[in-house]
Amino acid sequence: MQTYLAHYTSPKHSESATGVFEYQSASRANTKKNLHDARMKMLETYGKDAVSWVIDSVELKKEKDVRADGQMELDFREAPKKKRPRKKEWW
Repeated sequence: MQTYLAHYTSPKHSESATGVFEYQSASRANTKKNLHDARMKMLETYGKDAVSWVIDSVELKKEKDVRADGQMELDFREAPKKKRPRKKEWW
């Protein structure tokens, strides 16, 4: 199963609600089964208020967004060397 991010909005005539939530699905992004999984997770999370909300887009959650236990990661690699611009010699 992969983790996805779903963006939702409420209808314009009601109280405006927009946001993002994450869920897991075995289906590919933006397929009927994946959107169904997103809808079910949204209804489980937000309850009867979310019945009229619409899922705008679904995207795959990137690995760099996933952090273990909310801790920051340290990078001990050497910094890349900068290339100097080529010197023009006018004679």
